[in-house]
Parts: sequence; structure tokens; C-alpha cells
Amino acid sequence: MEEKTRLLETSRTESAWLVVRCAMVLALNTALRGGELKGLRRKNVDLFEMTLTIERQSTKTDAGARLIPLNRDAVLAMAELLERCSLLGAIAPKHYVFPSCENDVIDPTKPMKGWRSAWRTLTKAARLKGLRFHDLRHQAITELLEKGLSDQTIMEIAGHVSKEMLAHYSHMRLNAKRAALELLESPLKDATKNASLVQVEHQKPN
Repeated sequence: MEEKTRLLETSRTESAWLVVRCAMVLALNTALRGGELKGLRRKNVDLFEMTLTIERQSTKTDAGARLIPLNRDAVLAMAELLERCSLLGAIAPKHYVFPSCENDVIDPTKPMKGWRSAWRTLTKAARLKGLRFHDLRHQAITELLEKGLSDQTIMEIAGHVSKEMLAHYSHMRLNAKRAALELLESPLKDATKNASLVQVEHQKPN
């Protein structure tokens, strides 16, 4: 969590990181993949209903489109992106939220290829060199699991999640539960005293 905070704070220090910062905030608050974010069109965004629609061709599954609710952080990031789109002339429903920019030429009919360079410089500045953008999705899913959401709810939000990844996340959920229950433990001094009493009780003759 400390690294997440540092990454977010660092991303606000340079205006050149606006696009990657907004993409990062959306990934952390929706569990969307980078490809799904780049595939978003204006018609997929409803700020009044605070939702995103992820179309079937943007996912790894044939389950159809899925509707993703947006929390406050995601809404603010999306609002910034839409304002940028308007300034760039990307105003049609079919225009991409992350429009292509090749040789300083904006083409809103095509999605941008990525934000690799900006991501690399951002993570280096945040002392998180080696962090992958896809790791943000894992972070979001992990936090949802730690908050007690079911696998079904997670899959409805995140889309396709492999059995291997679910097993990995389930292990992390168990660790979160263990940490929570450890908060109920009595202080070590009391625990030692109680253990001694139990031992004495077992040693008493019948």
C-alpha cells in the first residue's frame, strides 16, 4: 500500500504523466487490463451513471459486454481524460478515450498503442523500477479479495480470471483472514498465562 501511495503521488508531479496517471487510476479502481483501457470509446463511458461498458471484442472471453461501476477516483480520472479528448477533437461517440498520437498527430479514430515510455519514467521516479502496468490489475483484485468480495463478484468486475490466478488470490485471501483474526489474539503475556493454566489443568489427577 505504501508503494501504491508513492506511485500515485509521484504521478501528480508531472503534467506529462496525465495520460498514464489516469490510466493507472482506472486500472487500480476497476481491475481493467491495459488493452481494455486503450479500447475504450467515448460511447462506452457514462459519467452520469458512473459506469464503463467493456465490449466483448475488448476481452479474452466470449461472455459478452460487462458493465463496470466507477468509484469516485475512477470518475475523476475519466473526467480528466474526456476533457483532454474534447481539447484534441475526440468528441464523437466512436472516438477513443485514449486516441492515437503518432509524430504529434492525433487520430481519435484509432487507439493509442500504449504508454510504455511514460510508465517507465514514472515508475523509475517512484523508485518502483520493474513494476508492470498489468500489476495494477492484480493489485486491484487483491484489494477486493481482502475486503471479502466473493470470487463471483470479482470475476464479474475483472472478467476472465484463470483458475491458477484464482488459486493465487484465494491464498492471499486466506492470509488476509489470518491477519484479521490475529487481531483478536490476547496479549502475549496473557496468552502465556492461559497456556500455563491449561497445562496445569491437564496435569491434575482425575
